[in-house]
Amino acid sequence: MQSLNPIMKTDYPDPDVIRVGNAYYMVSTTMYFFPGCAILRSYDLVNWEIVNYVFDKLEDSSAENLEREESIYGHGMWAPTLRFHNGIYYIAFSSVDIKKTYFFTTDDIEKGKWEKHYMDGFFHDLSLLFDDDGRVYVTYGNGDIWITELEPDLSAIKEGGLSKIIIRDTDDAYLRYEGSHIYKIDGYYYIFLIHWPKSAGMRTQVVYRASDLNGEFERRDLVIDDIGNPGRGVAQGGIVDTPDGSYVAYLFQDCGAVGRVPVIVPLTFKDGFPYVSDDLKIPSEKNIKKFLEKQNLAKDHKYDKLYTSDDFKYDVTMTSHPDLKMQWQWNHLPCDSGWKIKHEGGLEIKNTKIATNLVHARNMLTQRMMMPKCSATVTIDVSGIKDGDVAGICAMQGCYGLVGVRNQSFQKELVVMVRKKEEVDRFDKRIDYMPGNVVFSRIINTDVVKLKICADFTGGKDTAYFYYDAGDGMIDTGVSHKLHFGLDHFTGCRFGLFNFATKQPGGKAVFNDFEYEAED
Repeated sequence: MQSLNPIMKTDYPDPDVIRVGNAYYMVSTTMYFFPGCAILRSYDLVNWEIVNYVFDKLEDSSAENLEREESIYGHGMWAPTLRFHNGIYYIAFSSVDIKKTYFFTTDDIEKGKWEKHYMDGFFHDLSLLFDDDGRVYVTYGNGDIWITELEPDLSAIKEGGLSKIIIRDTDDAYLRYEGSHIYKIDGYYYIFLIHWPKSAGMRTQVVYRASDLNGEFERRDLVIDDIGNPGRGVAQGGIVDTPDGSYVAYLFQDCGAVGRVPVIVPLTFKDGFPYVSDDLKIPSEKNIKKFLEKQNLAKDHKYDKLYTSDDFKYDVTMTSHPDLKMQWQWNHLPCDSGWKIKHEGGLEIKNTKIATNLVHARNMLTQRMMMPKCSATVTIDVSGIKDGDVAGICAMQGCYGLVGVRNQSFQKELVVMVRKKEEVDRFDKRIDYMPGNVVFSRIINTDVVKLKICADFTGGKDTAYFYYDAGDGMIDTGVSHKLHFGLDHFTGCRFGLFNFATKQPGGKAVFNDFEYEAED
C-alpha cells in the first residue's frame, strides 16, 4: 500500500465522497478546467481513478472561452456536492463567476451522460440532504450557515419551506465557517465545516449536531492538525461510511504550489458526535492502515493512474477530435478549430487569437502535477509556427514558467519565460496582459525539439527546472523557478502544452511523445 496522507498527492480540493455498493465515488473543485467535475472511483479508499466527467462546458461564455481579455481564472465550478438518492446520482454546485447554481443528474455515474438543470438562488459551498421524510434541503453560506428547503425536483426554493440561519460564526477568525457538508445519521443532523479561528493558528474542521433542523446545533472540534506541515491545517470535506458501519472523512490540506490535496481521516462516533482523537490529531499512518485493513475492502482492482503519458495516436477515422485520455483537461474551453489529432499521430495546436502571454493561450492541454516530484517531456515540431508565436510546455499557474520555442523575427529561439511571484502578488490585473520575463534564450537551427520540465515539491521546495534537446542531447537551461499557489488562479500547478501567437493567428505546433514520470 502506498504511503498515506496526503493521500492522492495532487490537486483535488473540496472533496465530497459517497459509497454505492462496494464502490466509492469522489468529486472535487475543477474551476476553469474542461471537461469539468471529474468523477473518481475507488474500491479501497486509498487508490483513485478518473471514470467520468460531469460536463464539457457550462455556459460557453466569452470568459470561459478566453476571448478578448476575459477569463475565469480563480472562478468557475467550486465545491460540488455528490449524492445518490432513489437510483439517481445528483451533483450540485455554484459557479462563482456566473453566479448560478447548477445541478446535474444521471442514473449511471461511470458511463452516463449528465443532464444539466438550474436551481434558483446562489448557494456558497452548498451541500444537499435528501431527508428520510422525502424533503430536500441545502446547506450553504460563509460565516452564517443557512439551511433552505428545496422543491423535490431541486428546481427552486420551496415556497413556505424551511429557510433559516442555523449557525452563526461569532469567533475572531481568518476564515469564517464555510464548506458545508450535511448528513443525517441515526436521527441526528450533522454539519461539517471548515474554520480558521485566529486562536488555532491553522484551518480546522468542526462539526455541528442537532436532532431537529429547527432546534439548536451543538458544536465540537473534529480536527486541529497540520500533519507536520506547519500552519497548514487539514480541513474541508465530507464523510462516507464503509460496509461495516465505520466512517472516514476526506478533507484536504494546502500543500503549496502542487495545490490542495486530499487527506483520509478515519473517525468513529463518541457521545453522539463524530470523533477522531482526544487531541484532535489525525491517526498515524500505521493506525490508518490498520483501520483500512479491517474494512475488508477490495484490493485486487487495477487502477489507472491520475496522470498519464500519451503518444497522441488516437483513432481519428471518424473525427479529428477524439476523446482524449481521462487525465487531460483543457485550460478554459477549447476552440475546436484550434486543435486536432493528426492521422499520423500528434496533437496539433493552431493559434486562433492573439495573446500577449501564456495565461491567454487558447487550447492549452493540461495535467495535474504530482508531489513530491514529477517531470514531463514532450517532442514538438515547430516548423509551422509564425513570427511572434511561442510553443512549448509549461508549469501552469499564476507564477508560471515555460520552456519553448519562439519565432523571433523568423528565427527560432529556445526560451524560458516566467512570471514572478512579486508580479502576481500585486493583484494588478494589468499583469495578466504583460509578456512573460525571458530568463534564458538560445538560437536553434532545428524545427523539432524535445522539451522537459521537472517539478520538486519536497519540503515546500516548489521549484520547476527547465531542459531542452535541440539535437545535442538534453541540456539543463540552469533556470530554477519558484512556483506559488495564489488566489489569482486558485489551483495547483499543472503541466500544459501550448502554442500562442503574439502577432498573428494561424501558426501551428505539433506535439508528440508526451512522457510523464512521478515519484511515489
